[in-house]
Amino acid sequence: MARAFLIVLDSAGCGGAPDAGDFFNGDLPDTGANTLGHIIKHVGLHVPTMDALGLGAAIRLSTGIDTPGLSAEPTALWGVARETSIGKDTPSGHWELAGLPVPWEWTYFPDTVPAFPDDITNALCKAAGTNGILCNAHSNGIKVIDELGEEHLRTGWPICYTSADSVLQIAAHEGVFGRERLMKMCADVAPLLHERRVGRVIARPFIGTSRADFERTQHRKDFAIKPPKTVLTNWLQASGGKVHGVGKIGDIFSMSGIDTSVKGSDADLMLALDGLAAHADTGDFVFANLVEFDTNYGHRRDVAGYGAALELFDLWLAQFLPRLREGDLLILTADHGNDPSWAGTDHTREQVPVLVYGVGVGEIGICGFSDVAASIAEHLGVTERGTGRSFL
Repeated sequence: MARAFLIVLDSAGCGGAPDAGDFFNGDLPDTGANTLGHIIKHVGLHVPTMDALGLGAAIRLSTGIDTPGLSAEPTALWGVARETSIGKDTPSGHWELAGLPVPWEWTYFPDTVPAFPDDITNALCKAAGTNGILCNAHSNGIKVIDELGEEHLRTGWPICYTSADSVLQIAAHEGVFGRERLMKMCADVAPLLHERRVGRVIARPFIGTSRADFERTQHRKDFAIKPPKTVLTNWLQASGGKVHGVGKIGDIFSMSGIDTSVKGSDADLMLALDGLAAHADTGDFVFANLVEFDTNYGHRRDVAGYGAALELFDLWLAQFLPRLREGDLLILTADHGNDPSWAGTDHTREQVPVLVYGVGVGEIGICGFSDVAASIAEHLGVTERGTGRSFL
């Protein structure tokens, strides 16, 4: 028994979800969305390390498109995973990758003004200690701070908004409103939202003195519903192994089954993974959400920025693979799509690549998200496999 590493490249979908027509960005269905495929089409993509693991082959399998520049013969196991949960959001994708398809439909707020019912608005005001909130509508996180940040500084009212995801986000200035006050506000209202199956309340602190220099900080925190059943992290912990969460994994799973957790910038998280490759014990599992591709590039519809970030990750990956030990398992995948060339600003319903390093070469074909959890459990000698089937 060695170790297992699961790296989720947030939103790096590869198109082709058969039920994409049931999911929308505004009035446009996600049929035809393809995050990686459209980045290749519009700006090209040079990711030789991931291509050698089978990335180009996975994109071609998913949608049948050409992948100029990604044509390597795979040297690892590779395939495409398909989600069954009724959602294209972060918790749905991560829970199912950990072996638990979401057993309910999430609650979403209507795209109206106001978006929140009166009792939730009142709860937000009470938790903030203010007479009102700003926004109370669907919005993009960068846009809403640009438009309402200065009013927030004048009034002290928190900026509360939602999106096509099952989420309520609260933006507030770290200095004027206070970071700890923001975190307490989110913690206070989260139980009310979770009772209604709203997946997350997210604290979005920012800094700056005016619209010209407002900037979100690294102190985001997700207050997410705890999975209703045990998942991969719990199975592994119960078997005696340690589980290390990197990035927002601890938040997504409400620390259920997580022994250690590290957050920070992309560079911080990559350093943390380097350290875990050197020091994690036999039997340990490292679960990482690495690079906020959707937050930084997908939601902003920044095709070139998304591609450049993937290329930087690929450079890091080339240095990371030699750090792994004989017998280690590494799986690279994604939790949903966020096509930066698509209309709107929300996630897109897509299949995701599955690249498996350390256990041979071959084509997995089309598998399920839960098969990722079953495969990691098998590799680490854990009996519980959930609903998935191992592809190892």
